[in-house]
Amino acid sequence: MNVLLTGAAGFIGCHTALRFLERGDQVLGIDNLNDYYPTSLKHDRLALLHAHKGFRFQHIDVARRDLAEKIGGEATDADVIVHLAAQAGVRYSVENPFAYVDSNVTGQVAMFEMAARLPKRPPVVYASSSSVYGAAETVPFVETARADAPVSVYAATKRAGELLAHAYGDLYGIRSSGLRFFTVYGRYGRPDMAPWLFTEAILKGNPISVFNNGEMQRDFTHISDIVDGVVAAADRIVADPTGTAPIYNLGNNSPVMLLDFIAAIEKAAGRTAIMNMKPKPAGDVLRTFADISLAERDLGFRPKTRLEDGMADFVDWFRTYPSLNVGKHS
Repeated sequence: MNVLLTGAAGFIGCHTALRFLERGDQVLGIDNLNDYYPTSLKHDRLALLHAHKGFRFQHIDVARRDLAEKIGGEATDADVIVHLAAQAGVRYSVENPFAYVDSNVTGQVAMFEMAARLPKRPPVVYASSSSVYGAAETVPFVETARADAPVSVYAATKRAGELLAHAYGDLYGIRSSGLRFFTVYGRYGRPDMAPWLFTEAILKGNPISVFNNGEMQRDFTHISDIVDGVVAAADRIVADPTGTAPIYNLGNNSPVMLLDFIAAIEKAAGRTAIMNMKPKPAGDVLRTFADISLAERDLGFRPKTRLEDGMADFVDWFRTYPSLNVGKHS
């Protein structure tokens, strides 16, 4: 299968591209390598991909209005577009909302415009987020629930992306499937997220900021399980060109209290966290909890990684990861 994958240097994008490459697919990866966090991590991820002969890369921004022309003939044979490029981070969206509109909204339009122009009119599997559920009180979150009350700019742009995908389906017959990710963690993860921030601080003996007295729940989902769902969604939409292509929740279906998450890191690190309790930031929600019955039915999606095991693996990797001035931790 020929895969056009955006956000190839990103956390989820890199791991997904690796899975496709390892099973023999051809991957054309694109990424703008922005500096939202140090690009050294993105180049390290790309190095993993360049080790495979089936990988090609273009350094380009998905939000370009001339994206189709810039990518050119390399995308002609794409059987599927896996669109994972995005400006991530709920809290940063409060500071820089335009970055989110450019990447997550304009970028979504650019990708679907390209799909409409390509000879095969390839289907699109794209990244959405659990954030679209806002502060919903009914749990677990089910895909049919209303998602019209976002509490952050990030969430609003992700919901806009879903609506744009629907519009392009009606206008041009571009089939698509959206994936609502729930708090993904694992090796080569983002340094602005809790697994990285907490692990680094605990290993160095620095304090961590614990919001809302730790009374928050997240449906932490290991990257290997997320990749299972992404690849299965791509396979399904290519294999069945006339079937339904719904939006899916990809989560662990097992929310964890923030203090229990910290405890898992403490156990893996062999150190006790120094906690500074702080109020809940604007835009954060109190809990996420994925109903994954639809993904289980259609994609065979069944998360297998326990949080304790996943965080132990992450901490082991983190101790030896050399970039971002992390160095080695005892």
